[in-house]
Amino acid sequence: MKKTKAILIIILAIFSTASLVFPCCAQPYGKGLYNENIPYGDQTSLSISTSGNVNIPITPTTTGVFSTGSNSVTVTSTDVKGYKLYIRALKNTYMDNLGAQLPASSNASPAALTMDTWGYNLDASTNFVGINSTDTLIKSASAPTPNGDSATITYGIKLDMAKPAGNYTANVVYTAVPQTN
Repeated sequence: MKKTKAILIIILAIFSTASLVFPCCAQPYGKGLYNENIPYGDQTSLSISTSGNVNIPITPTTTGVFSTGSNSVTVTSTDVKGYKLYIRALKNTYMDNLGAQLPASSNASPAALTMDTWGYNLDASTNFVGINSTDTLIKSASAPTPNGDSATITYGIKLDMAKPAGNYTANVVYTAVPQTN
């Protein structure tokens, strides 16, 4: 029996750093909110961090096997209007193993994975959607999150013996942006 190991590599934004901080300017007059914990005229900040790469060890069977791994993304923002958090594939939507490809699920809404596909969800269930190459909103906040606001993204893979053994990797981008309106 072949042993296949699937590894999902998470890349934060376009950089490989674990945390990014973006200082922002205060809201223009009349656009900010009064009585917030960010003094009028102060700069706001936005940072994003992840729990690192996701490894999903899996040993396929002839009838197929399912496995998951999770990643935590934390956004810290002092923007009075909050933030939006997006996810997307960096270059392509499949996992690659030296040319052997494991496609992303074609699920546009959460559903069980079909054989030899992978996907993600936000509720740790057994239903997944396929990742896109365009930004997809996965979380937002409408107020400052100075102590951090976390989201858990669960990745799932369903494999049988049809794929070659090896390390399958995919690059995922999380992007956090401040709210301005």
